[in-house]
Amino acid sequence: MSKQTLQLHSTVLSIHSLDVDADIPAALLKLPLFFISKTQDELSIVCPSSFEIESLDTESDWQALEVVGPLGFSLTGIMANISGVLARAKISIFSISTYDTDYILVKKQTASLALNALKKDGYNVVAQ
Repeated sequence: MSKQTLQLHSTVLSIHSLDVDADIPAALLKLPLFFISKTQDELSIVCPSSFEIESLDTESDWQALEVVGPLGFSLTGIMANISGVLARAKISIFSISTYDTDYILVKKQTASLALNALKKDGYNVVAQ
């Protein structure tokens, strides 16, 4: 079976940690790409770095590699395989899944290394 196609998004993203009871800015919901995660202990928002959010802590300069989907729920090992390739290349990741696909965030300064490692492992990688 051939490996998935990954698309590198050009938008630079930031990962924000907010107080669990913080309000989510309404303007965020109008952005073309963002992710919100909430548990009883934390609230995290991933969005373009150009969008300003008051947060407790921020990790900046990430780019998203999208596993081009949609992916079926019966598929297994996709994230494990991709994260394994990147771990062997000593590239840190932040992963996010949606209903249709997965996103692997890598630091902007390691994006070219990540692309090369994935291509070398047989993945098709395209830029947005």
